[in-house]
Amino acid sequence: MLRVVGGTGSNCAGTTRRNFVQAGLVGLGGLALGDLFRLQAAPGGIRARDASVILFWLSGGPGHMETWDPKPDAVAQFRGPFGAIRTSVPGIQFGELLPEQARIMDRLAVLRTVNHGSGDHTKANHWMLTGFPGPDFNAPDFMVQRRPSMGSAVAKLRGANRRGLPPYVAVPHLRGGTDNFFHYATYLGGAANPFIVESDPNTPEFRVRNLALPKDLPLSRLEDRRHVLDALDALRRDGDRKVADLDQHYQRAFSLLTGREAVRAFDITAEPEKVRDRYGRHTFGQSALLARRLVEAGVTFVTVNCVPWDHHGTGGRYRTDVGGKLLIPPFDRALAALVEDLVERGLYEKTLVVAMGEFGRTPRMNADGGRDHWGDTFSVLMGCGAMKMGQVVGKSNARGQYPVDRPVKPQDVTSTVFHHLGIDASAVSFPDSQGRGVALVENGQPIRELLR
Repeated sequence: MLRVVGGTGSNCAGTTRRNFVQAGLVGLGGLALGDLFRLQAAPGGIRARDASVILFWLSGGPGHMETWDPKPDAVAQFRGPFGAIRTSVPGIQFGELLPEQARIMDRLAVLRTVNHGSGDHTKANHWMLTGFPGPDFNAPDFMVQRRPSMGSAVAKLRGANRRGLPPYVAVPHLRGGTDNFFHYATYLGGAANPFIVESDPNTPEFRVRNLALPKDLPLSRLEDRRHVLDALDALRRDGDRKVADLDQHYQRAFSLLTGREAVRAFDITAEPEKVRDRYGRHTFGQSALLARRLVEAGVTFVTVNCVPWDHHGTGGRYRTDVGGKLLIPPFDRALAALVEDLVERGLYEKTLVVAMGEFGRTPRMNADGGRDHWGDTFSVLMGCGAMKMGQVVGKSNARGQYPVDRPVKPQDVTSTVFHHLGIDASAVSFPDSQGRGVALVENGQPIRELLR
């Protein structure tokens, strides 16, 4: 019998626990994929229904006047370079670069008065992704995440909607943008971190590296590695709890690498050409299409990382007119195509689509043709067939500076996401790294106007 003693103990043949685990896991492509499944066995897991979320993360902060809260009657320095257009809902206008989303406004809802008052990218990124303010940009530990992201909390509480798939995926990557640090699990553990695609689905060489076996590791050898998992099961029977947990989770990791569910879900080439064209042959479009494939297959939370939106007009940043024309049209097409595709496939009732950045842009244009940071009011888009769509929640003043009706806080946004997934966030807390109970939401509520 193989017996492991202590944290780095060895058996009589000199096999350390570290070497033992490496023998079984590095041979699986060097991935700790089992961590992605351990959470599914966590106590207190919530699996209320087969629901999912797709988050378009617009890091850098899109201008609300250029997108979902235009001010066509304001003077030019506030109105900006673009006009406004009608939507399919009478009385609601969008920026002129969003014709596709305007066409389906009856299937969308806009929160126009989200606010936290911060113009700090670091603090605001953390605020919108977790519901809690983050560190200041000039703090010594400005990259340290304080609370788990929405996606990580969902991964911990819900797991994947279907076995053999990760619960939380990011596409195409989580790089870029501004202070784009806070998509991760912190004290929830590595198991609740996102599975990051790290490849652009719009490129011919698109490949999910984390699902590929090394070229020098044939399946027959991988099967040999499975004997390690059998040995882990023996350790479980021998009473080592930490290693005992590993066997079932790495069995699932083995299934992901050798099974077909994940491979099929990530195979965007299986989509008809006309469907790929409909989303747009660009990173935004193909990432949105991959997100649809993933939630359809059983992934619970997908982040589509769309960058960069920090349009100051200075310091190497785009001017508002240039950045808007580059980023808004592909985003417009991608999101509208996704919504219509979800509707046609009968998935929109159970899928919540959210689009947001960390804040908006200053109502007044700066001298360089850009807009600076603005957290006093900005817009968040939501879409879901199970919610009341075709409406605007909240109203900003005539210059887009402040809420004049129904202010919405970041935790109201996160609470709405959790509510859709069957999670009563106000009743959930986790032990932090010091063992103290930390609430998932402290003072937010699901947005009542959206609920049926």
